[in-house]
Amino acid sequence: MLAAVDHVQLAAPEGSEDALRAYYVDVLGMTEIPKPPVLAARGGCWFAAGTVQLHLGIEDDFRPAKKAHPGLRVTDIEAYAARPESKGATVVRDHNLPGHRRFYSEDPVGNRLEFLEPTS
Repeated sequence: MLAAVDHVQLAAPEGSEDALRAYYVDVLGMTEIPKPPVLAARGGCWFAAGTVQLHLGIEDDFRPAKKAHPGLRVTDIEAYAARPESKGATVVRDHNLPGHRRFYSEDPVGNRLEFLEPTS
């Protein structure tokens, strides 16, 4: 039986770790968590905020995820959206999901991220 989502993995190109850290830590406020040594040798980085974990793995033939994306639930979405906006990251608000406020952003390698908050 499924109990929870442990993490979501997104791909990134080789050498993008510093840009990923700047976005996921400085812009989104996540914390970098250490990868096990055997996996750290592959590159990439892992991030967490509360029980949410995003793993960014290096992919040789990298193409950003433009449609597929993690949906990340937030509280006080307008205050949270102000964070990436204040750091120059793109924030695209969307009002097409009934019962939710949401916006999209892209990480520095072009992966799509959705942030949402229920309205009731």
